Amino acid sequence: MSNQSELGEFLRLRRGALQPEDVGLINYGIRRVPGLRREELAMLAGVSNTYYTRLEQGLSNNASEAVIDAIARALNLNTDERAHLFNLARPATTKRRTLTKPDKVRPGTLRLIQSMATTPAVVLGRRSEVLAWNRIGHRLVAGHLDFSAPGKPSTRPNMTRMLFLDHHTRELYKRWEEEATRAVSSLRLVAGRATDDPEFASLVGELTLNSQEFAKLWARHPVENCMSGLKYMHHPDVGDMELYFEVLAAPDESGHRILMYTADPCSPAAEALQLLASCEGIMTEAQRVTAE
Repeated sequence: MSNQSELGEFLRLRRGALQPEDVGLINYGIRRVPGLRREELAMLAGVSNTYYTRLEQGLSNNASEAVIDAIARALNLNTDERAHLFNLARPATTKRRTLTKPDKVRPGTLRLIQSMATTPAVVLGRRSEVLAWNRIGHRLVAGHLDFSAPGKPSTRPNMTRMLFLDHHTRELYKRWEEEATRAVSSLRLVAGRATDDPEFASLVGELTLNSQEFAKLWARHPVENCMSGLKYMHHPDVGDMELYFEVLAAPDESGHRILMYTADPCSPAAEALQLLASCEGIMTEAQRVTAE
C-alpha cells in the first residue's frame, strides 16, 4: 500500500468536499467537478499549482512541514485528519519500520488484563487483530469463538474483519453503521503509518472484496482517532447494554492498544456486566456477597 497514492486520494477527497463559499471564495456558477479546483486549493495554501498537483499525483514525497501545515489549514482539517496528512506526507526515511515477525502480547499487558476480572478488556495489534482478551472481554465481544484463538497468528481474530464479515459480531452492535464508520476511520489512521505491510494490505483487500459496505466507507477515507466513546450493544446472553469504551495505547512503537469497557455504577449495563461475569464464573467475592 503506497503512502503516496494514499496521500493523493486523501487530498482529492478532502478538496472535493469543500465548496468555494466554505473557504471564502466566490462561486461563479456551475462547476464541471465538485469541490475546489486544484489551483484554488494551491492559492489558499500559498503554494504553486504545479507543486500541489504533483502532491496529488504522488510525484512528491519530501514536502516540508510548513507546506503540509498550510495545506491542512486550507482544507480545514481537524486534529486527527491533520495528523493523518502528516503521516502520509512524511518522507519514507522517517517512517517506522513495519513489523515482519508475528506480533504477540507483552506478558505484563496480559497479566494486567487478566487482573481486571470484571472489566472486559481486549488487547489489539496495529491492524486491529486480537492479541489477547480476558475472560469477560472474550465473552462480551466474541463468545462464539475459542478463547485461545488469539494465541496463534493462524487463528487470531480481527475486530474489523469480524465487524464486517461475521454475522454474530454484526448483531452485537445496535448501531452497526456507527461502529463500522468508527472502525474504518481508525483503520485509515493505521494506513497512514503503515509502509510495505503486506498483512495490512491483505486485510484491506479482503474486506474490500467481501463487503460492499466496507468498500464504500474505505473509499470515503474517513479519519478519526477513536480513543473513547459509547457503544450500544445487544448481547445474546444479557441483552441491551450501553457501555463506555476507553483505548489505552502502549507508549512504545508496537502499536498495541488495550480496549476496555465500563458502565455507570448501578446502571442496567453494570448489572448486565455483572451477570455476564457470573455466567463466566469470574465474579469477585464482594459481588457474590452483594448478589446474595
